[in-house]
Amino acid sequence: MRRLKTLEINGFKSFQKKTVLQFESPIVCIVGPNGSGKSNVVEAIRFVLGEQSMKSMRGKQGADLIWKGSKNLPKGSRAAVSIYFNNSDKVFSLPNETGKNTALGYNPVSISREVYPDGINKYILNGAEARLKDIHNLLASVHIGSSGHTIISQGEADRVLLVNAKERKEMIEDALGLKIYQYKIREAQRKLLRAEENIKEVSMLRRENAPHLKFLQKQMEKQEKAKEMRAELLSLYLEYLGKESAHLEEEESKLLSEKRKNFTELETLRHKLSGTERKEESGEENIKELGELERKAAEIRQIKGETERKLGRLEGVLEMEKERTEKSSEAETISPKEAERVFKEISALLFQALQKETVSEIKPILSRMKKILDGSRGEKEEISRPPSQIEAMEKSRREISAEIEKLSAEEEKILRKIKELRELYQKNLQKMRDAEKERFELKMKEQELSSALSLLSAREENLAREREEFENEIREGTPLAGEEIMSYRNFRAEGENRPTGGESREELRRKIERIKIKLEDAGPVSPEIEKEFQEAAERDRFLEKETEDLTKSIKSLAELMAGLKEKIDTEFKEGIQKINIQFQKFFSAMFGGGTAFLKVLSEKRGQNSGLTEEDEEISGKEETEPEQGIEISVSLPHKKVKELHALSGGERSLTSIALLFAMSAVNPPPFLVLDETDAALDEANSRKYGDMLEMLSDRSELIVVTHNRETMSRAGILYGVTIGADGASKLLSVKFDQAAAIAK
Repeated sequence: MRRLKTLEINGFKSFQKKTVLQFESPIVCIVGPNGSGKSNVVEAIRFVLGEQSMKSMRGKQGADLIWKGSKNLPKGSRAAVSIYFNNSDKVFSLPNETGKNTALGYNPVSISREVYPDGINKYILNGAEARLKDIHNLLASVHIGSSGHTIISQGEADRVLLVNAKERKEMIEDALGLKIYQYKIREAQRKLLRAEENIKEVSMLRRENAPHLKFLQKQMEKQEKAKEMRAELLSLYLEYLGKESAHLEEEESKLLSEKRKNFTELETLRHKLSGTERKEESGEENIKELGELERKAAEIRQIKGETERKLGRLEGVLEMEKERTEKSSEAETISPKEAERVFKEISALLFQALQKETVSEIKPILSRMKKILDGSRGEKEEISRPPSQIEAMEKSRREISAEIEKLSAEEEKILRKIKELRELYQKNLQKMRDAEKERFELKMKEQELSSALSLLSAREENLAREREEFENEIREGTPLAGEEIMSYRNFRAEGENRPTGGESREELRRKIERIKIKLEDAGPVSPEIEKEFQEAAERDRFLEKETEDLTKSIKSLAELMAGLKEKIDTEFKEGIQKINIQFQKFFSAMFGGGTAFLKVLSEKRGQNSGLTEEDEEISGKEETEPEQGIEISVSLPHKKVKELHALSGGERSLTSIALLFAMSAVNPPPFLVLDETDAALDEANSRKYGDMLEMLSDRSELIVVTHNRETMSRAGILYGVTIGADGASKLLSVKFDQAAAIAK
């Protein structure tokens, strides 16, 4: 199954616009002149697969990977590469929380990486942001890496020949898919270190906890002894408090009964006293009413006298007016104007006369009126008084007379009431004297009862102090005897059915004090001490269990590591045998004979077997296991050369290619990128190289960057990379038939 589907490049290095490569053939060649950007395709693959070495992508920092711009095109704001894989068989997987791999349900699986001018990288897995660790784990599940045997660039093909034996072994382990086991060993090693650190910490905690636990245990022994004394103390307290409670309740009952009796008598006395006070208040009300009536009678007499004087004045004026009218009728007639003036003056004087109190005050006014009238007659004029004025005065006289009669009647009624009230007052006065005598007697009795209540209050205060001492005794006894001390009520209830006698309260009190002193001498025992002891013991048991679990975990991790090492060793040996078969096959095809094989070397260096230097630093342990490495042995046909350094450049290239192809044939990766690995080959070797490509393409998709026409002829799709006038790389694709024609 072809795993690799599509590669999308956008803003990466020389690819300013979005460029898409479809991998629809087992062999895809990428061609183009030098400087066109064809190697940028390989670096884009390295980039999206998580390569962290900027050097391997020919840059110094993340910004170097972004399109720099040209005269006609602006610089880019980011570089992005996406790669798509076929996952219809659900082979891609990620480790779950338990460490087991879980199949990824997406199809296709897409991985994207973006870099920004500030150097920040973003990894995206099927549209969701992801960690680099997740990307590496996902790719490792199908034996894909960002470099190593998956991507082989020009100049790196013979790296497998140049590295030391240990590094060569690591490269072969990676090609055999053993890296995943190394990851697991490294993870197990980290867990082992943590477990060992934890067990040291737990042991230290147990050692720290031991003295405190021992101290608490001694305290518990003291507390056990104190418990016995507290049990005895509780028994004494129950009896003592029961008797004391009964004594207090009996005294309280007596006091309450006497107080109730005295209060009842006192309330009765006060009720009687309030009755006598109410009687006195009623006499005062009679006096007040009598005074009000006398004041009212005086007012009526005054009003009546004023009204009678007013009536006399009105009658005098009326008589004079009648007399004058009779005389004026005989006189000669005067002018109306003069009559009006005289009338006004007479009316004004008449009004003044009505306002006066005595006859002596009225006489001068009448004299003036007489002069006015006489003067009028001397001039032979007559004042014509309207008859309605006299009628009005007559009406007023009648009304005033009626008012006087009414006032007289009211005065007589009030005088009768005053007489009745005076008689009633005399009766009440006698009653008040009798009530005063009775009140005096009641007051004396009240003082006696108040004195008795004061004595009862003093007894009550004494009893309250006894009650307070009783409560204090309970509060003081509770920490020593426990909350059960409050059950003295039940003890008392049970004791009511017992025969009388036993120890007195004082004897019980003395015994209680003696035990309290013993408990104080024994030292304070906190009620929390048992809880603290239980917690400390529980903590020690927990730490002991933790130690057991950690010991089991360490043992399990050690067994896991041993198993993984054994698995690596077994699969490595089997893989070496398989690689040697393929290596011999490819080497013989390349050189027309000869022999080539890998040999495993072992050397004791006091370091861990099968681990990288990083693993060794993590382990921190000195071991005597031999460290393995790989040596390459070759023998060219018709030559005695058997040392790698004695090979020519072309021979070294063919040897490294044969070994890399052998490694890929044993554990084929989903795809293999070859970047100008055929550059040093002549025409004859190029055909052999092409044949080996076709052999490899049965198991892995091949992406080959080449200038070699023979290699191009083996491709099903040919992608040509050119530089346009705008300075950006462009891609042209040619199918198989066209590729063959171009190659010719």
